[in-house]
Amino acid sequence: MVMQLASSSSVSRKLHQLSRWALSCAVGGALVFASFSSSATVTSSSTAASKHHRKVAATAHAAPRAKRVAMVSRRTTTVTTRTTVRFIETPSQSVGYAAGLHSTEDPLLLRSGAALVLDQDTHEVLYSKNSEAVLPIASLSKLMTALVISEAHQPLDEVLEITNDDIDTEKNTSSRLRPGTQLTRGVMLHLALMSSENRAANALGRNYPGGLAAFIPAMNAKAHELGMLDTHYVEPTGLSSQNKSSARDLAVLVNAAHQVPLLREYSTTPSLDVELGRRQVQFHTTDRLVANPTWDIGLQKTGFINEAGQCLVMQAQMAGRKLIMVLLDSAGKYSRIADAERIRKWVTSNHTAPAPTARAATDAS
Repeated sequence: MVMQLASSSSVSRKLHQLSRWALSCAVGGALVFASFSSSATVTSSSTAASKHHRKVAATAHAAPRAKRVAMVSRRTTTVTTRTTVRFIETPSQSVGYAAGLHSTEDPLLLRSGAALVLDQDTHEVLYSKNSEAVLPIASLSKLMTALVISEAHQPLDEVLEITNDDIDTEKNTSSRLRPGTQLTRGVMLHLALMSSENRAANALGRNYPGGLAAFIPAMNAKAHELGMLDTHYVEPTGLSSQNKSSARDLAVLVNAAHQVPLLREYSTTPSLDVELGRRQVQFHTTDRLVANPTWDIGLQKTGFINEAGQCLVMQAQMAGRKLIMVLLDSAGKYSRIADAERIRKWVTSNHTAPAPTARAATDAS
């Protein structure tokens, strides 16, 4: 009896504990669910708020970004409308620059310190700038070298040899004609005029009857014969700054050299292939206008040493005229070409030769 009561009491206690556990789980579950729902609600609200904040922030920053773009655009426009300043190279080592020739008023704004343009047939001077100034002429000297050689009537097919005597010790310039190179007189004359080859020019003078001792006086004698009273030569290449002349004298030389067909041909050849031993070497003209189809050049020669600046002489046809053009002591590597182009445009616009009259045409026939 006592054992039954104890067992019944134990069962009652267990049932009571189970009831409390079930109630606790139910309450706990409800609390967890409530907590989860609340957390989800907060998270959702936070996400929405975050999206709203970003949207508002994007809207708030849109105007400043547009403003910055507008400012960049304005700055770009400002840059494109700025004035460009060009620094002009000056021939600080040239004799003409030191003499103040580049300060001379010049309606064409030429970069050359001295210039002369004249009609070859009528001798009318179309343009002149310091044309009587006596200046170093650099490789324009080779035009006189070629003229004296052509009048000596030495065989053009005679083979000459480059020696150590032909190496430049004045300016230490280089050459592809090494000592021992053998070429005909004609090829050396061609290279001296077309490519301004110094060793070829010196070899021509050295192989003149009597050598250089006779050749230099022959150059000066020819200059005197032509009336080139401002001209003096001390060697055949022009590497010496003591080779001097004026634009007026050089126009006379260009006219005389133009009378020799061989000099016209050699000076206006764009390029020449030469066999140097086992090698085939191509030489080119030093005057880029030769290959320009807008120019009709009958004879040309370029020159440069520091004391002379950039130099150019030409005989060319333009505007219905045969013109002789001399440009001395030009500043800048390409300035002599730019000056020549400027003169051509000026002559074409202002000095076109008049058309022949009907009576003149009748008389000519």
